Amino acid sequence: MPLVINGQTIDDAVIDQEFSAIKAHYESLGSMSCCERDGEFRGYARDNITFRVLLTQEAQRIIPTPKTEDVSEAYNKLKEEHGGGDQFYASAGLSPEQDELIRRDLSLNLQVETLHSDVGKALPVPTETECRQFYDSNLDQFSDEDEVRASHIFKSIREVEKREAIFKALCKVRQQIVDGASFAEAAKVNSDKPEEEIDLGFFKRGELMDEFEVVTFSMKEGEVSPVFCTQNGFHLAKVTGRKAGQPKPFESVRSEIESELTAQRHDAKLEELVDALKETAKIEYTEPGDGFDEHEHD
Repeated sequence: MPLVINGQTIDDAVIDQEFSAIKAHYESLGSMSCCERDGEFRGYARDNITFRVLLTQEAQRIIPTPKTEDVSEAYNKLKEEHGGGDQFYASAGLSPEQDELIRRDLSLNLQVETLHSDVGKALPVPTETECRQFYDSNLDQFSDEDEVRASHIFKSIREVEKREAIFKALCKVRQQIVDGASFAEAAKVNSDKPEEEIDLGFFKRGELMDEFEVVTFSMKEGEVSPVFCTQNGFHLAKVTGRKAGQPKPFESVRSEIESELTAQRHDAKLEELVDALKETAKIEYTEPGDGFDEHEHD
């Protein structure tokens, strides 16, 4: 049985789409393959859809239907944002025959946007004290990124049959460096990169290859890495400097903090509104094979 909210049926395909987006998000965070959490994610999907549907229904109930010219203006703007009429229809997989349906959806979206705006109008502007408290509690969020400076020796492995010999030779070079040899001098002799590319300077996460950053950001200043491999070849790195990210001045991020706190308050108000709507809503959902409603409010 599909999800039914105040008599409005939500097709299973809508829940499946929401579920897939949620699962993909969690997997992108590097979590497990997440299959064992499918039930949890489906619950999130139903909750998200229920939240949106109840807000939409409330917007239809209390917000006047937008004027025809307002809907037309929104439609023309939508077309322009997608390259004009023909390009809009092509990219959206629609046709001019569906204009009336699109206009109805836009009209409904305008009602929901007005409801969101009305909820936000009553919110107080965050005070300086509140902003400073948020700043002090979230300094990592408002700090520059850590930086590492490293030098490296690179050996190409274009000739696969020489891979093992190259690896062993670079391991010997590493041992010489650990025993006191100059990394810079060893790099001049052994690296396949020109001398000016031995010192990589300071870099932040996201500026070099993932494998290289994983190794160097885990090292202490002065430490020499083990020989490691990327898709380009073998590397030997030495961290020659580190910079801890410094907090940005409060005043430079105050507007950002105000926006963040306002958004949090806005979301909380919407949650309060939906929680109140749930008290009188009739929400039905039956898991396949259960044979009973998950919950229902009369």
